[in-house]
Amino acid sequence: MKTNHSIALAALFAACSGVQFFHAAELLPPKRLTSTAHAIPKETTSDGSGYFSIIEGRNGRLYIGTAQYGTNAFLVEFDPAKQAMRAVVDAHKEIGLLTTGFAAQAKIHTRNNTGPSGKIYFGTKQGYPVKDEKRTDYLGGYPMVYDPATGQTRVYPIPVPHHGIISVTPDEARGVAYISTCSDERPTESTHFMILDLANGTYRELLDCRHMYPFIVVDWLGRAYHPILGGDIARYDPRSDTVERLKQTIDGQPPTKESLLAHPESHPINWDISPDGKTLYAVAMSGNQLYSYDLTQAGPVLRGRGLGKLLADAERTDCRALCVGPNGAIWAAVWGASKSSGNYLHVARWSVGDVAPRDHGAIVVGNPEYTPFTDAAGKPLRYHHGMKRLADGAMVPLYHMGICEGRDGTVNVLSIAPYTLHRIAARDLK
Repeated sequence: MKTNHSIALAALFAACSGVQFFHAAELLPPKRLTSTAHAIPKETTSDGSGYFSIIEGRNGRLYIGTAQYGTNAFLVEFDPAKQAMRAVVDAHKEIGLLTTGFAAQAKIHTRNNTGPSGKIYFGTKQGYPVKDEKRTDYLGGYPMVYDPATGQTRVYPIPVPHHGIISVTPDEARGVAYISTCSDERPTESTHFMILDLANGTYRELLDCRHMYPFIVVDWLGRAYHPILGGDIARYDPRSDTVERLKQTIDGQPPTKESLLAHPESHPINWDISPDGKTLYAVAMSGNQLYSYDLTQAGPVLRGRGLGKLLADAERTDCRALCVGPNGAIWAAVWGASKSSGNYLHVARWSVGDVAPRDHGAIVVGNPEYTPFTDAAGKPLRYHHGMKRLADGAMVPLYHMGICEGRDGTVNVLSIAPYTLHRIAARDLK
């Protein structure tokens, strides 16, 4: 996710290779949360990169999308019982492509979703043009549905030429999935909110919402929600076959400039929905506030409320990972910069009845030898700079992407450089 709103992580990503090391002036994290790290298969990714593409399947396995710029993208399955990963979808093989460069399906960038059937819904997306490549070189992204029970993948046609796929959310009961496309232009891009008929593979456009990195959610009545540039929210109701344009308020007032919920050029906003489909939760990537919206309310205004800061003492934050767990707890992986506790990647949680989100601490890798960081000659490997060694030898991740809570209470966080799955046991999150 590259935006002009991001803090200076992208510069660090481009400049560094090999694991980083603690500097004497840095603070050690006062509260630590131990993870067990697993390397995403390096043949499925380039640049140590990936995005917020992670979900648990009905079979208890995790499904993770990768990014391999200029080449291909893969869906990887992690089996907790075997502690093993394997690629289950080769995007180019399924589509029948041999393209490279900017024409390649470089990413699975969607937040993956699991339908009641157990099928995994995701889509492919463009990378970044280099040299003399044109944006039109990329023909477009493909929605896909992988069935773990059969090992088969259905590939749907490109919905909008030259656009990637950024959101695929199924409503299997109605035989549809809701799609959002992305042109990847800046400062304002085009994002088409569409309906995909899962049986015949046809599309119907609802609205060009022009909002970057949207997450479509479907509520308890089957209504689908998509953010719109400037802070409004599109809601499609299949019962009346109509699209409403809702205003939003936070604690009775229009969203403030500081909230980033109504940015004139849009800003990445993480959305997820409660298990009963009646509450929407949101956090702006560069904001430090968790919000909720009651989806049972009537009228043209979606009234939200602030639930508190993700990290109480942080001066700056970056939250690219939000999920609602199976039992309704809200989880966030959030990088925070604090004068009192240093600059680290934390896990925060909020549950109904809590006064404010709770910071569980900074993630520290419990098995720092989980993957090589140097080659046979001892030379640091490229794109492994997303881990740092502290003064006491502990290893911490720097750049996060996705989060998912499993049905057993394990919280799973993705970090990059190298692309890594962190698993945090439920017993450590009490």
